[in-house]
Amino acid sequence: MTDMRSDWILLRGLTREARHWGEFPAGLAASLGVRVHCLDLPGNGRLNRTPSPFTVEGMADWCHRELRHVGLARPCGVLAMSLGAMVAVAWAGRHAGDIDRAVLINTSFRPFSLPWQRLRPANYPRLLRLLALPASARSIEQSVMDMTSRHPVDRGERLMQWQDWRRQNPVSRRNALAQLIAAAGFRAPSRSPLRRLLLLASAGDGLVDVDCSRTLASRWQVELREHPDAGHDLPLDDPAWVLHQVAQWLRADSGNEGGGLAAPFQPFQQH
Repeated sequence: MTDMRSDWILLRGLTREARHWGEFPAGLAASLGVRVHCLDLPGNGRLNRTPSPFTVEGMADWCHRELRHVGLARPCGVLAMSLGAMVAVAWAGRHAGDIDRAVLINTSFRPFSLPWQRLRPANYPRLLRLLALPASARSIEQSVMDMTSRHPVDRGERLMQWQDWRRQNPVSRRNALAQLIAAAGFRAPSRSPLRRLLLLASAGDGLVDVDCSRTLASRWQVELREHPDAGHDLPLDDPAWVLHQVAQWLRADSGNEGGGLAAPFQPFQQH
């Protein structure tokens, strides 16, 4: 049977760092009774001076090496968003003993989704401006929040925090571009490298089309649960909903002999 008490790793997305999880890691640890560790990908957060690999596979290999240093038991669980979810898939495929289950949030993969689904065209001009032109920490973080969140709690306070973190650990244009190239170039396997996998997606995602998660769920024959109106940063917009889905899925999985896919999910209406 599945052990719900496995240690968990959290991975963020493009140019984001561990602090952007906010209070979510503490909530996950309390909800599941587990140890939780947030990894910064190279180029972000405390690793902002480290060159970002130009491939998702390079990021996955870095995570494999880093797992040895953080003191978590293997195999562990991984909860990952967007680019972080791509890294989790590559990590599971390249280092099978590291991960035994994963929750992937608002991600998209070649060859299952088209480029304009993986990154909605309305965001192209804003992203190009951020990459090409000088910008203040405030304008950058305001743009990121506008693209990724629909109703964050304490928006003004969080925006000020994000600005402070960017000033403390700025992500270079080189590293941001490397992460974009890595995400664009990653190609997922035809089958999931993980036997225990849950997809979470936001119907209101303005950055990545929710159909990316729907198609992935169909191709890989894994469970998908959708939030009706949150933005791309689902753990920011509705952390309680995410915690509920993860705990419910793990309870169902732990009750299945052989650790197979949980029974079909009945949509959770409250959030």
